Amino acid sequence: MAMDLAALLKLMVEKGISDIHFKAGSSPAVRVHGKLVPAVKLQKLSAEDIEGMVKTIMNPEQQKQFAESDEMDLAYSLPGVSRFRVNVFRQRGTVALSLRVVPIKLRTFEELNLPMKAMERLSKETRGLILFAGITGAGKTTSMNSLVHYMNGREHHRIITIEDPIEFFHEDLKSTIVQREVGRDTASFAQALKYVLRQDPDVVVIGEMRDPETIEAALTAAETGHLVLSTIHTIDAVQTIDRIIDSFADRQISQIRQQLALVLKGVVAQRLVISKDGLSRFPATEVMISTSGIRRNILEGKNNDVRKAMEAGEYYGMHTFDEQLLRLYQEGKVDEGDVLENATNPEDLQLKMKQAGGVPTQ
Repeated sequence: MAMDLAALLKLMVEKGISDIHFKAGSSPAVRVHGKLVPAVKLQKLSAEDIEGMVKTIMNPEQQKQFAESDEMDLAYSLPGVSRFRVNVFRQRGTVALSLRVVPIKLRTFEELNLPMKAMERLSKETRGLILFAGITGAGKTTSMNSLVHYMNGREHHRIITIEDPIEFFHEDLKSTIVQREVGRDTASFAQALKYVLRQDPDVVVIGEMRDPETIEAALTAAETGHLVLSTIHTIDAVQTIDRIIDSFADRQISQIRQQLALVLKGVVAQRLVISKDGLSRFPATEVMISTSGIRRNILEGKNNDVRKAMEAGEYYGMHTFDEQLLRLYQEGKVDEGDVLENATNPEDLQLKMKQAGGVPTQ
């Protein structure tokens, strides 16, 4: 009996499952609150079962593209349930796929546990580069779209997004929003960025900065008076700076440092932590706001001094992961194990927790 994909995806949303993975010869595997669990009560799937799912998810043009490339990203909507980010690929000669839930509703800063002072400050920027950092599944795309939605309701901007795929749909509020999807509306991030400045944008949203070509185009767009928002696959603010600079050849590094110091307005990095009751996850954040001191550190290659500036930058809305994790622990929202697991410097944080009446040192 073929598995009812629509019913399964509906159940996935109801149970708070973030990801589901299908491959031939196995039952599906699901990720719940960050933990991967085999769904052993569900039937094992044949290659034909999965191919049937793919035909349900993909239109004929997408099926043709997948036949040519053997891997593909796309978005899938199940009316009244949710949207899903889908990756289809091949393994051991058969089709496999992974789906991630993308909430239909755009969420507010408060709902996402994002720092209001920093987010409101960043929303008022009119030029430069704002980055959302985190590992896969940390919610950085959700947070970036929350900022886009906030700006859309308050500013008269022309906002152009370049995404792969489009995950959240934005309606025009005070701003006008154009959403372009790689593979459907444009061949690549780089090609779209080549022409985007001719489309009169105030804000350019890039789904992800994946390669030097995209990073360089984003820096140029920010340098020429536009506000650029993007995500990057890094673990914190300091590594974000390192990753951008290290993406380029040695002969370019001096120029890239100058550009980055000039245009970077802020980095919001996040890690999803499990709530103390174990029933949900929410972002723990780290925020870097560009100040004269931080710009000087970037320019001089003193990236490690950026963290010291963040620790002293509460006035500007900055904080480190460890500062927020300690706060969440003191508020009783997370337990000690998850705090230390997500800490940047767990030994130092454990000592601070002890001094604050927290866990004993080991």
